[in-house]
This record gives sequence, structure tokens and C-alpha cells, in this order.
Amino acid sequence: MFKEIVTCIIIIVLIVCLDLFTQNYTKQSVETITEELALIKEEMTLGNKEKTKEKIDELNQKWKEKHDKLAYYIEHDELEKVDTAIVNMKSYFETEDISSASAELEEGKFILEHIEDKNSFNLQNIF
Repeated sequence: MFKEIVTCIIIIVLIVCLDLFTQNYTKQSVETITEELALIKEEMTLGNKEKTKEKIDELNQKWKEKHDKLAYYIEHDELEKVDTAIVNMKSYFETEDISSASAELEEGKFILEHIEDKNSFNLQNIF
């Protein structure tokens, strides 16, 4: 009986630790990508096409790095929505449709915040 209790406690502690680790990584990833999106929006509104293109390329690279790790524990549908928003934003920017690019950028931010909220450990998500 004692071995079973110790094993259960170890498993629970391990689950809680891994959950905290994934929450922190998700929060850090969302903050990083959201900051990049804010910089892109700022450059778009200023009309700096070259800088905006550079920022979009940086965003793509950072998102690919984060996506690979986030895919282990977040639903792929949610990540695919962010991928779609980034690709749409990039294509709208390349066709010089700044208002649509800005809308896709905001949609990407919203989805990222939704992912963070959905995976956070709080009372609302438990029940």
C-alpha cells in the first residue's frame, strides 16, 4: 500500500511540474510572437516596406522554432490557425493590401492569446 501511495504522489508531482513548464513555455512563446507582430504592425503603419519584410521573415523563423515545440502539447488546429493568419498577413502585405494584412495580424494575436488562456492552469479551465 505504501509503494502505491508514493508512486501516485510522484506521478502527481511530475504532472504538475510538467504542466508548469509547458505553461511557462507557452506564455514565453506567445509573448515573443506577439511582440514580433506588434513590431510588424508598427512598421506597416509607418510604411517601411523593407523593414516590414525583414520583420515578417524574422517572425516566420521564430514561429517555426516555437511551433515545433508547441506542437507536442497544443492542439494542431490551434497552431494551424496561427500559421494561416501569418501566411495570410504575409500575402496581403506582398500585394500591398495593408488593411487586410493588419486584420490578419490582429487575428493572429487573438488566436495566440486564446491558446495561452486555454492552456493556463486556472479554475475556469478545470471545471
